[in-house]
Amino acid sequence: VQLVESGGGSAQPGGSLRLSCVASGSTSAMAWFRQPPGKLREGVAQIATVSGATFYDATVEGRFTISRDKVDNAVTVHLEMNNLRPDDSAIYYCAARTTGRPFLGRMYFDLRLYDSWGQGTQVTVS
Repeated sequence: VQLVESGGGSAQPGGSLRLSCVASGSTSAMAWFRQPPGKLREGVAQIATVSGATFYDATVEGRFTISRDKVDNAVTVHLEMNNLRPDDSAIYYCAARTTGRPFLGRMYFDLRLYDSWGQGTQVTVS
């Protein structure tokens, strides 16, 4: 599955940005991760492709919203980011699980579960 990301850019604290990711193939679940400078990649939000169920990391819950649009076999996943803070600055990556059940939860932020990754898009809040 190929993932193509768009969106991102710069915003002031308290501002908003929207990321999108188009998946060209079947997926069971998708997620957004981010990697701040000098830090490990961390999970932000997950969504089950069919049901639309979601799970968020505590640092973004209430501020970020993950959603998806399905057209035939293609899925576009969005990440609406509101009330942005400087510590949200990072490269954001879209990722997909193409096999297995679409379970969600903290343990499903394990990078090894995701077999497709987007190219990453920069988000800067300052």
